[in-house]
Amino acid sequence: MEWFINLVTDTNSLAHIFLLFAVVISSGMALGKVKFGGIALGATFVLFVGILIGHIYTYTGLANEENLAAPGQVLNFIQDFGLILFVYCIGLQVGPGFFHSFKTGGGLQMNYIAIGIVLLNVATMLGLYYLVFASRGDAKDLPMMVGVLYGAVTNTPGLGAAQEAIKSIPDLDMGGMNIASGYACAYPLGVVGIIGATIALRFICRISLKEEEEEIRRAQEDNPHAKPHRMTLKVTNHSINGKKLSQIREFLGRTFVCTRMQKEGEFVSPGHDTVVGYGDLINLVCAEDDAEAVTAFIGEVVHGIDWKEEKAPIVSRRILVTQNNVNGKTFGQMHFSSVYGVNVTRITRQGMELFADRALRIQIGDRLLVAGSADDVDRVERVLGNSVKRLDHPNIGAIFLGIVLGIVLGMLPIAVPGMSVPLKLGLAGGPLVVAILIGAYSYKFHLNTYMTSGANLFIRELGLSLFLAAVGIKAGSTFWQTVTDGDGIIYVWTGFVITVLPLLIMGFVARKVFKFNYFTLMGLIAGSTTDPPALGYANQTANNDAPSVGYSTVYPLSMFLRILCAQAIILFLCS
Repeated sequence: MEWFINLVTDTNSLAHIFLLFAVVISSGMALGKVKFGGIALGATFVLFVGILIGHIYTYTGLANEENLAAPGQVLNFIQDFGLILFVYCIGLQVGPGFFHSFKTGGGLQMNYIAIGIVLLNVATMLGLYYLVFASRGDAKDLPMMVGVLYGAVTNTPGLGAAQEAIKSIPDLDMGGMNIASGYACAYPLGVVGIIGATIALRFICRISLKEEEEEIRRAQEDNPHAKPHRMTLKVTNHSINGKKLSQIREFLGRTFVCTRMQKEGEFVSPGHDTVVGYGDLINLVCAEDDAEAVTAFIGEVVHGIDWKEEKAPIVSRRILVTQNNVNGKTFGQMHFSSVYGVNVTRITRQGMELFADRALRIQIGDRLLVAGSADDVDRVERVLGNSVKRLDHPNIGAIFLGIVLGIVLGMLPIAVPGMSVPLKLGLAGGPLVVAILIGAYSYKFHLNTYMTSGANLFIRELGLSLFLAAVGIKAGSTFWQTVTDGDGIIYVWTGFVITVLPLLIMGFVARKVFKFNYFTLMGLIAGSTTDPPALGYANQTANNDAPSVGYSTVYPLSMFLRILCAQAIILFLCS
């Protein structure tokens, strides 16, 4: 048994370090699946297990000379490496929808509310700090309250950004405390408070769920997509005689679909390369706004032709976008409903559900849930590609090139008047900004940084687990002291106030001033706090996609602001 004792107690051996992280992550992920009142904490339980094991090593005297269960430099490396992987994959996930969320009136209003929630969270935290702690004059109180703030809003990347900012201030005396302790104290009630605030708003504003569902249904019926226009044309334009249908579309510059064709008295099913002859009859579908131009270019309208088309049963299919010529086109340009005769009911991008707005640009890797007749869906499938093999292997080189650029940007010093040290985006902000830009504009430079949703989720969860495990193990040496002898109870109740008060205020404004639908508001609240359990609760309550739309609209900007605010508070007020 001596070998096993050495494995557990030799804190400097690689085997011990690997075992330590394996135990913390596996145990934390298993416990994270357990639901408390219908809510599961997920990967965050890795932090609590890490704190527990870190405390055990300190309490039993097995910790090393740094009072840690593993070498401090190793823990710092794993923490920062995990954080970089996590925020970079988040940036790739939210980047494609980041700038689009500001292009519509509703999106702008939702992001205004999200900005208000973020700023009110910070203001509430600062107010409580000056009310409760400022008179003590202890340098560590404000950083600890920053930890409480990010536990209250359940934002782990912000915690990482704040910890990194603290490292850049060598004169800041934390007294051996770790802000992760404040985060851990506030987190559980943070999750409960976010969901509780959405429930409270329902009763404060006297909201009827049935009326909200009816409002969503009416809005869906009034979808602004162009109306389809069916007509039969006789080819009378000599210039297109002998041309393929694909060439005619290119010459015309308008999208239309030819469903049936009559050549020399025979009915045929046309394809992409079908040749059009003078006098042929074409049964086609185009957008109502394009009907006049299509008619003028091809020929005259003919009535009374019996095409003997049978109504095909409606099918639904997920189609993966893999064609480069579709990459970057908007849904409005594709005319799915009016031309192809199908409805795109759901768009999944990097695990996020997006609304099929006409201005939203399609990107490689998008999964579209397409509903229509089998022939129409097959036609759209050929247009979009749906070749899974093309996307099976992620471009690892391009991904790490983005990380390199993110690290360089994060370490770039920015001189700010009034600050003793230059402002840096850091290892959290730099990779996040670069990843957002790459996710949004990589198609313009023909840079393939796509990774499947599963690959993105795996790398993201791996990075988050490594980060939380390292943070928890380091925080475990002081956590019990913080709770019993320190300000743990204060951190709990101040965190709950930081969570609930801004959500109630801005939620009331969103409902009464901007007239947001309640289900959209639930998603907005979940997205502004970047809290997946709250989104899960919202989706369980709603019978529609409104919460997911609200969540995905404000999540990118909220995540960016949370990370930026974490560093700004530390560098401006603690340096």
